[in-house]
Amino acid sequence: MNISATIAGQIVFTSVIIIGILSYYLGKRKTSTPKITTLIGVLLSFILPIGVIYLAFLVLKNDINSNNTSDAVE
Repeated sequence: MNISATIAGQIVFTSVIIIGILSYYLGKRKTSTPKITTLIGVLLSFILPIGVIYLAFLVLKNDINSNNTSDAVE
């Protein structure tokens, strides 16, 4: 069975788009720098297993608290 370069390129391109979108979404929820998180995710997605491991790391990371509870009056 032959694997053409076109199919391999399409798989890489699709994984870059999907992992990039998921990295941005998770980066908004779980980090204070979603653009850097997205850039790292896109770069790591060129090697698909590493990109998936990076997404798993982001999923397992705790959400940041956008509400500043230290300023709340009790």
